[in-house]
Amino acid sequence: MSEKQELRKAIRKLKREYRQGQLTTLSLEVIDRLRKEPHFAKAKTVMLYCALPDEVDTRELLDRCVEEGKKVLLPKVTGDTTMELRQYTGSADLAVGAFGILEPSGNTFTDFDTIEVAVIPGMAFDSSGNRLGRGKGYYDRFLSMLPARIYKIGVCFDFQKFKHIPADTTDIRMDLVI
Repeated sequence: MSEKQELRKAIRKLKREYRQGQLTTLSLEVIDRLRKEPHFAKAKTVMLYCALPDEVDTRELLDRCVEEGKKVLLPKVTGDTTMELRQYTGSADLAVGAFGILEPSGNTFTDFDTIEVAVIPGMAFDSSGNRLGRGKGYYDRFLSMLPARIYKIGVCFDFQKFKHIPADTTDIRMDLVI
């Protein structure tokens, strides 16, 4: 088993030590820090995500961003290794998609030059901005197609932050981890 696989296994075990209510409370703290982050606060167009049950919950944040006038973009899995962005305007835009994740059903969004901030979930992050995903490479492949100037913010629970995460040359580094 590779170092990355071992780390994913350890993170899954850590996550199981928390009840859903605890993860919800921890999510509120992370989202509060994210909302106060200057790049995110001033951004007009943001890429977010719909959380899995064991990730930082973004449901309220999605709607709050729309209410504040931000253009919100969410990923939609389109194949075994690919995803695209679609605009989110409210919960009616969501449908269960790949891996049981809520995904947007709106129009495909391709004006990547207008994206200012991308908020990315992960299994683990380190202080250098390295990210450990779930192992399929969706985000790394997708982020490599976006303009490099987009500010990338990794979000996770504090127990998912490590001193060092193994990284490959194809792994996309975050500008900030919250």
